[in-house]
Amino acid sequence: MKKLSLPLYFLLLCAFWSCKNRDHTRKEEQAKSVISYVDPFIGTGGHGHTYPGATTPFGMIQLSPNNGISDWDWCSGYHYSDDTIVGFTHLNLSGTGIGDLGDLLFMPVNKEIDLAITVKSRSDIPYLSKFDHSNEETSPGFYNVFLDDHNVDVSLTASKRTGYQKYIFREGDEQTVVVDLGFAVNWDRPTESSIEFENPTTISGYRYSTGWANNQKVFFVAEFSKPIVDANFLADGKVVDNHNANGVKTAAQFFFDSETGTNLQVKLALSSVSIENAKENLDVNDFNFDKRKEEATTQWAKALETIKIQTPVDSLKTIFYSALYHTKLAPVTFSDKNGEFRKENDEIIKAGDYTAYSTFSLWDTFRAQHPLLTLTDPEKVPDMIRSLLEYYKTENILPVWTLYGNETNTMTGYHSVPVIAEAYFKGIRDFDVEFAYEAMKNTMMQDERGLHLYKEYGFIPYNLLDESVTITLEYAYDDWAVAQMAKALGKEEDFKYFSNRAKSYQELFDPETGFMRGKTKDGGWNEPFDPKFSNHRENTDYTEGNAWQHSWFVLHEPEAFIDLHGRENFLNRLEQLFTESSEITGDNVSADISGLIGQYAHGNEPSHHIAYLFNKANQPWRTQFWVREILMSQYSAQPDGLSGNEDAGQMSAWFVLSSMGIYPLNPVSAEYEIGSPLFEESVIELQNGKNFKIIAEDVSDENIYIQSAQLNGTELNRTFITHEEILQGGELYFKMGPEPNRSWGISNTTAN
Repeated sequence: MKKLSLPLYFLLLCAFWSCKNRDHTRKEEQAKSVISYVDPFIGTGGHGHTYPGATTPFGMIQLSPNNGISDWDWCSGYHYSDDTIVGFTHLNLSGTGIGDLGDLLFMPVNKEIDLAITVKSRSDIPYLSKFDHSNEETSPGFYNVFLDDHNVDVSLTASKRTGYQKYIFREGDEQTVVVDLGFAVNWDRPTESSIEFENPTTISGYRYSTGWANNQKVFFVAEFSKPIVDANFLADGKVVDNHNANGVKTAAQFFFDSETGTNLQVKLALSSVSIENAKENLDVNDFNFDKRKEEATTQWAKALETIKIQTPVDSLKTIFYSALYHTKLAPVTFSDKNGEFRKENDEIIKAGDYTAYSTFSLWDTFRAQHPLLTLTDPEKVPDMIRSLLEYYKTENILPVWTLYGNETNTMTGYHSVPVIAEAYFKGIRDFDVEFAYEAMKNTMMQDERGLHLYKEYGFIPYNLLDESVTITLEYAYDDWAVAQMAKALGKEEDFKYFSNRAKSYQELFDPETGFMRGKTKDGGWNEPFDPKFSNHRENTDYTEGNAWQHSWFVLHEPEAFIDLHGRENFLNRLEQLFTESSEITGDNVSADISGLIGQYAHGNEPSHHIAYLFNKANQPWRTQFWVREILMSQYSAQPDGLSGNEDAGQMSAWFVLSSMGIYPLNPVSAEYEIGSPLFEESVIELQNGKNFKIIAEDVSDENIYIQSAQLNGTELNRTFITHEEILQGGELYFKMGPEPNRSWGISNTTAN
C-alpha cells in the first residue's frame, strides 16, 4: 500500500475537518432556524393556560411574568389579555386546569414602596406596573418586557436549576427590587416564609405554602450583581428592624447604588430541601446574561431538532415547533444537584443515579405526551418512571397527579399504570420491572377512589360515586395495562384476572341508545338521560364532559367495542359525533368542554383518540378527513391558538404526532394509528442514531387522503405502524390525493 506524503496527508486531514465543521455549522444554523419558529405566546390567550417566560427543557426553574390574578384563565400566572405585571415568579405551571405555584416573586421598581399597605385586590399592590405587548418579546429560554410604571426593561433567562434576571433602569432613577413571599394567587397561600440578608450581594429564605399542592416547601438563594446599600423588611404587615423577616407573609425591598451603571442582574436557585441545597444548585458563574441566554437557546435548539419538518407554510412551522416546545416543559426536574428532594410527608430522599421529576398531569399526558417522549426523549423516561415508583414506596399507591412532590389526586384513573406499561412494551426497561409491576398491581387492587366499588360490582354504580362512567372506563384500561404486563412477566393468574376486569366497560354500554351510561348496582340506568347534558364534577356520570364525549373510551379492545354497537351503527354514531349540533345542556356545564366540532370536544383530552377509531371500523378515510379537520381548525399561531388547556404538553403532543401522520390510540400497544400527514416530510432523529422519515407526496389542503403507502419500499396496507418499526429507522411513504382510496388500509385494519 502506497503511503501518503506528509503534506498531502495534512491537506486531506484539513479538508476532512473542514467538511465536519461545515456540517456542524449547518446543523447549528438549522437548529437556530427551528428556534425562530417557536412562539411561547401561543396558548397564553384563550383557555390555553401557558406561560411565556424562560425555562430550559424539563427545567426546575420556570421564570415568568405574573399578572397577579386569581382566575381560571390565569392558572399559569399570566394571560395575554392582561396589561399588568405584579412581578416575576420562579415556579409556574404550563397549561393546567387548576392554578398553583407562582413562588418567589421579584419586581424591580424605581422608588421606595410602602410594603405595609393593605392589599384587598390587585389594584392595591403598590409595586405593580402596566406594560404593552409591543414592548414584550419571548423565545425559548428568554423573555423581555418593559415596565411602563417603573421605566425598567426586564429580561429573563434560565439554566436547568438557576433563573437569571437582568434589569435596565433609566439613568438617574433609583434602583430597587421588591421580593414578596406573601404574594399568593391561584389557590396558593403562604403558611410560613422567611427572607434573610446574608451579605451585601446575597439573600436567602424559604416559602411554605398550601394550595393545590398541600405541602409545598421552597428554599432559595439569590445573588445580585452589585451590593445592596439599604433594605426594608416586612413581616405580617409590620416593618422589622433587623436584616431578616420571618412570618406567614414576608416581603423586602432592596436598594442599590444607581451611580454604578443602569444594569442590575439577579440569579436565583431554589430547592425543595434546604437553603444549603439551593446554594449548591446555584450556578457558579459571572453575571453575563447574554451568555446565559445563548446557553439556554442552545439547549432548546438541541431539544427541538429531534424532529424536522418540511412545509412551505411558515405558520404551520410556527404551530408545530411551538407545540414541540410545549411538550418539553413538563414533567419538571425536582431533585437537586446532589440528588435530594422532598416527599409529601417531608421525608428527604436521594435520587442516587437518576433525576427525579414532578408535575405529572397523567390523566392528560398518558395519551400522547408520554408516548411522544418515548420517541424524542427516551433517555428521560426511565427517570420519570423511577419518580413515580418513589411515590409508591411511601404511599403504596402510584401517583395520580403530582405537583411539587405532592399528590393532588386530580382527575380519574391511575394512569401511571399505562405510562409504565407503555415504556416496558417499547423496550424502555431501565428501571426495576418487577417492582414496577408490583406497584401497578397493588395500585389497582387497593380500595381508594372508587376501586372498592369497582371490585365489588364489576363497575361503579352511579348512585354511589360521581363520574362513575368515566372512572369505570378508565379503570378498565388501567386493568388491561396491568394484564399485559402480567402476561409478559409470566404471571398467568394475574393476566386472567385483570383481563377479565378490563371488560368492565361492557357493563355500562346501553345498546338502545348506543352510549355508555350510569347504572345502579341493581342494573337500572340513570334516568332521565340526555347525552348532551354536562354537570361539572358533581351529580354527573362523566368527568368534564357528557355521554357524547365519554362513550368512546375503550382504547384496549376497539374491535369488541365496535361489535357491541354493530359495525354500521358504530360508524353512523361516530360520524354523528362530529356532525351533531354543538349544544351542551345543563346549568353547570364544564368549562373544559371546548374546541367543539359537533359534540367532539378537542379542547379536552377524552376526545383526543376518537377520530382514529374509524381506522378500527374499516373506514380509515374518515379518520383522515376528521384528523385533518381537527389539525386545521383547533390550532393556530395566535395567543389563543389552543382550543383548550395545554395540560402540561398533551394538547401540543396531539398536534406534533397527528401532523406527522401517526397517533398512539392505545399507547400500551406500542402501535401508532395512521391519520393524515400534514407535511411534505417529517424526520424523527432517534437516539439510536437512526432516522425515521415520513414522506407525504402531493400533500396539500385538498390532498388529505392516503392513496397508497410504503414502509421501506414495501407496500403497506394497514392503518398502523409499530414503535419497533420506527426504531429500526427508514421511510414511511404516502401518496396523497383529493379523494378517498376506499381500498387502502382495509385488509389488515383489525390485525392487532
